Amino acid sequence: MADLAPGGDEYAQFRTTFFEECTELLADLEQRLDQMQSNVAQAEELNAVFRAVHSIKAGAGAFKFIRLVEFCHSFEAVLDKLRSGRIAQDDRISAVLVRASDVLAALVEAAQANRTVAEGFGADVAEELQMILNEAGDAIAASPALFAGGQGPNADALKLARRTFQIKFKPHAELFRHANEPLLLVRELKQLGEVVAECDISRLPALPSLDPDDAYLSWTFRVVTDCTRSVVADVFEFVNEDCDLEIEALSESTGGSQATAATAHDRAASTAGASMEPAQAELAESKRPVGGSSIRVDLARIDRLVNMVGELVITQAMLAERISDQSGGQGHQLIQGQEDLALHTRELQECVMAIRMQPVKSVFARMPRMVREIAAKLNKKVRLITSGEQTEVDKTVIEELADPLTHMIRNSVDHGIEDPATRRANGKSEEGTIELSAVHRGGNILIQVTDDGAGIDRGRLLKKAIDRGLIASAANPTDEEIDNLIFAAGLSTAEQVTDVSGRGVGMDVVRRNISDLGGRIQVQSIAGKGTRFTLILPLTLAVLDGMLVAVGKEKYILPLTSILESIRPERNQVRALAGGGEVVSIRGEFIRLIYLYRIFDVPGAITEPWAGLIVLVETDSGAKVGIVVDELIGQQQVVIKSLQTNFDRVAGISGATILGNGKVALILDLDQLFGLTERSAPQANGRIGRESSTPPLVETEAAAPDC
Repeated sequence: MADLAPGGDEYAQFRTTFFEECTELLADLEQRLDQMQSNVAQAEELNAVFRAVHSIKAGAGAFKFIRLVEFCHSFEAVLDKLRSGRIAQDDRISAVLVRASDVLAALVEAAQANRTVAEGFGADVAEELQMILNEAGDAIAASPALFAGGQGPNADALKLARRTFQIKFKPHAELFRHANEPLLLVRELKQLGEVVAECDISRLPALPSLDPDDAYLSWTFRVVTDCTRSVVADVFEFVNEDCDLEIEALSESTGGSQATAATAHDRAASTAGASMEPAQAELAESKRPVGGSSIRVDLARIDRLVNMVGELVITQAMLAERISDQSGGQGHQLIQGQEDLALHTRELQECVMAIRMQPVKSVFARMPRMVREIAAKLNKKVRLITSGEQTEVDKTVIEELADPLTHMIRNSVDHGIEDPATRRANGKSEEGTIELSAVHRGGNILIQVTDDGAGIDRGRLLKKAIDRGLIASAANPTDEEIDNLIFAAGLSTAEQVTDVSGRGVGMDVVRRNISDLGGRIQVQSIAGKGTRFTLILPLTLAVLDGMLVAVGKEKYILPLTSILESIRPERNQVRALAGGGEVVSIRGEFIRLIYLYRIFDVPGAITEPWAGLIVLVETDSGAKVGIVVDELIGQQQVVIKSLQTNFDRVAGISGATILGNGKVALILDLDQLFGLTERSAPQANGRIGRESSTPPLVETEAAAPDC
């Protein structure tokens, strides 16, 4: 049967919230189960895993996603035995739980898409869960829907005999005020089997005394079902605190009136949640997680708020400039008021931007399962290590990170990590390692994917590039230029095409996606040791602290976090290089100079560094360069506007902003400027003063994974 949610569009908002919560819960579940693959889980971790599955089950029950509820019930039954110590964690159980997590994710996806899953889907995993429970001396009822068509060799053995339960349900007066409805409970019970109800009206007052907001009726239900008592009790999960509840398991099949020996136990268990002892309640209260509350806000509303704050910042800057021009040294109170406005505007902007910041954990959590699946398909042993999952970045960046990281990690597993036999022959452990990390650096986030594999086969990569005409046969490229050939569209060193790789599609897409986010990608490789990909991305796509500089009549913005110092050198500190270009000597270190007036053809600019200023900056790749400018105008917070949206991409420019006078200033991309300067003077490519590799020198239309 299809898992259709009731109510049509009436419940759309709540279903959306449910699936958003499922996404978060599944990500956390997958991460914790992945850790259980190599470590025995502690009680707190097992409780967190159990809560995730139970929360999904509870929400799915509210929307009648029956198959999802049934699978969750089997899943949580095993988890419950694990955390109670009745089952010991071992490799087999950890592997089954991971497979169960995959099935659960697929069922959630099917429910969200309102799609019917195949008959018997997940039956093999559910059977393994049942076998684990049987070994622990327990059993759960298997759903006929879950094993439709007789899927699984022992499907019939998983079903229990029909049992009769007597349920005494006495609502408290405030039941209705807590948004609970007894009719919905009856409908839920009818999903489990045959139901007979008796209504008790003894508490019903005379009509003048009746309060329509109070509950007066109570019921006794008799349910004949093949489900367990815990499944029946789950129907009343959300009303436990608003009722007196007793559930008695009567004799099997006959539905007789004599309670079995388990009756007293069942009644005690069913009432435990509804009437907790004071000491226990106090303990439970003390264990509740402490933290700030949160709300879900539609992203479009946040985007609109961010845009409005950006306009406010621009208006404030314009106001400040006009007050400065007109005050003539007077109007102290007006200037003070403007400064207060600037302070409050900045605080508002920081608060608004913080709303958009989210940890990269949501993306990182998707990767362990992918690594397991690809490694199993390729018969490799690979371990993924993650760090910096709590590093925060703009939500827009988060949403665009998944595809590039997926391609890069697939590339590392397929091309980087060797098979176990090759690794043994090379003196390595059979298990390869991929490290995925994130860290803040200045105004950027650095994400690195590092593997300990074979590294890039530069000889094969160069031959492929020459064969495809991407590089001249007589060329003598550097190692860095060869490494960056993997970002060329359609280029792959895979010996054969598989469903994992070989078509040369992927790494070119990575560079394009990263570039669209205003970021860069770098690659470093050592033969036999491994390869590292570094993504350099802006923390946010909206604002930037910058230094406004003048070159001729033009104004440019330098990222403030990249500036080391500014100097006015002596004439003898500047030296020309034989192959072209110039350097400046600062405290014994030679720094390459970049002339903005040359790159952007600005007339009327100062051409001699000793007549103007040199702003010493550090690029994201670690290189130090000197930017020659006419003067420093001052520090300013700017709202970033994309050039690509309304114009086109410009080399050396990462974006633009509107100044206080209403004019446009371009925001400089230091790494691209450094690359442009090196390409214009290849014989003097900045080895002096460089601390790490340069940006890519090979220009391609696209960007990054299959090599």
